[in-house]
Amino acid sequence: MAFSMTTDFSLPLATPAASIAQTRNSRRRITPQAGHALEKLGHAIEYLTDEFVHRGGEVSSSNGELQAVQLLMAKNRQVYSECPIVPTVGERLRAAFHLRAW
Repeated sequence: MAFSMTTDFSLPLATPAASIAQTRNSRRRITPQAGHALEKLGHAIEYLTDEFVHRGGEVSSSNGELQAVQLLMAKNRQVYSECPIVPTVGERLRAAFHLRAW
């Protein structure tokens, strides 16, 4: 049995694609509170998607389960993106020596 995730709705993005591309390789300093929130959100997302797939739910824009998953995923991205980015070693050295980035 094959399962296809074709949808008739779009997923809202909390952050623009350009900022995601810039920070993709960056590390973030995650506080214990943010880490706890990310863990809980991840478990909730996993639980809802597992139940949806196990039951063979229908993919549509009016499906409340999928809307709940989208909401949780957006909140997960928001919590993560609010964590401060840890500067790379190069960025720290440039800041320490007041060098310009070439």
